[in-house]
Amino acid sequence: MNIGNRILQFFQWICRFNFGDFDREEFKKFLRMGLIFALIIGVYWTLRPLKDAVFIQLVDKLHLPYAKTVSVIALLPLVMFYTKLLERTSREKMLMILPAFYGIAVLCFAALMTLAQAPKEEIAARTLLPFIATKALGYSWYLFVESFGSLVVALFWAFAADTTEPSSAKRGFPLVVALGQMGGIMSPYTIAGLPHRLGLQTDALSMVCLGVLILLIIPLVRYFLKVTPKALLTSFQGKNDEQVESEQEPGFFEGLRLMLKHRYLIGIFAANFIYEVIVTIFDFNFKVAAGTQYTGVALTNYLSIYSSSVNVLSLLCLLLGISNVTRYLGIGVALAAMPIIVGFALFGFLTMNTLTFLFALMVGSKAINYALNGPALKQLYIPTTPDVKFKAQAWIETFGSRASKEAGSLFNMLLTPLQSAFGVVVGRSYYLMLSGGLGFPLLAIWLWIAIFLGKTFRKAIDEKKVVC
Repeated sequence: MNIGNRILQFFQWICRFNFGDFDREEFKKFLRMGLIFALIIGVYWTLRPLKDAVFIQLVDKLHLPYAKTVSVIALLPLVMFYTKLLERTSREKMLMILPAFYGIAVLCFAALMTLAQAPKEEIAARTLLPFIATKALGYSWYLFVESFGSLVVALFWAFAADTTEPSSAKRGFPLVVALGQMGGIMSPYTIAGLPHRLGLQTDALSMVCLGVLILLIIPLVRYFLKVTPKALLTSFQGKNDEQVESEQEPGFFEGLRLMLKHRYLIGIFAANFIYEVIVTIFDFNFKVAAGTQYTGVALTNYLSIYSSSVNVLSLLCLLLGISNVTRYLGIGVALAAMPIIVGFALFGFLTMNTLTFLFALMVGSKAINYALNGPALKQLYIPTTPDVKFKAQAWIETFGSRASKEAGSLFNMLLTPLQSAFGVVVGRSYYLMLSGGLGFPLLAIWLWIAIFLGKTFRKAIDEKKVVC
């Protein structure tokens, strides 16, 4: 017991330098919360390579933009249904209902993959799983994984906010995020790459492991609620939880109305939108190149290395203090740096379009966004009203993010008809020319918007005024 206490004190002392001073029970609370989040993020980042690799094998790599479009259309009513369900059920219960559903569903998908992930000659010879059913399974799997990222991760943060006071969250949430990055580092390569290392032909084993891990979230949440002192489970709203919760429910049209009413919010939306459009173009080409060079479980293994690499670089950026750019140079510099960085990335994409470069490009783009751009955009909501924070922000980050990825996917749909009309090589050249013709003007607009947002934010903070 003494050894356990000393180990806990040692980690508490280490975390003090990056996250601040914690009370003993408070530190234990965030360690437990971080363990749950590490499990969720580990599963999410393991599902992502499985999502793309399985879809490419069962459907086709050039159909990825169509899958993204289907997922966006399907997820809008799903998110609305989930929001209504959340109004009638506590977030604690939902953190048990959703993992139960997703855990059992992943196990069912694992059983189906033992039939579907077979050589095409074998699939064609079976009447049990005809060709059309295989395509439908690929689309269903893609949509399923997309919904996990949209619902479960958001639910965890809603639960965390409901059980944490603001002063404690400033110290604890960065620790939770850091622990989550550890899950994102270890789980993808360990689990998603396992079938390839064992010489198996399907990803069923990885899915079984993920199903078990998702179901493990349920007892961890129960344990968290049981052993964490009640005083540490009180939110900022306290006794007025129900009233504030109803105010925070993000109505689709209300959030859209608020955003369209203020230039500042349109600017935040545009900065996020342009980044997602360009990175969606990068991502599609990376997946196409990877799908050309690798197939089956080998592709899953390769994409799992990519997922782990993103989280390794993100964690390194955080530990090396990339957030100090915002602290010492200001929000404006951090925001303006992103379109410049992405501009160099776009130039590289147009001139060095190889799988190795695309791998490095995607890892760097994602990691810098998570470590620098994302936190900077979050801080822009500080000088805004509660309605903006809860309604407009929810719209921008949920529906707006989906819309931006859909826009990028619509552009990516040009590749197939261009290659059909002009040939593979010439058609791709035209596609890359259009990518530059779209990307560089968007980056110029993004830079102008970043400067505007930085100046508006700084003025509001200096004058202690609300922007909108």
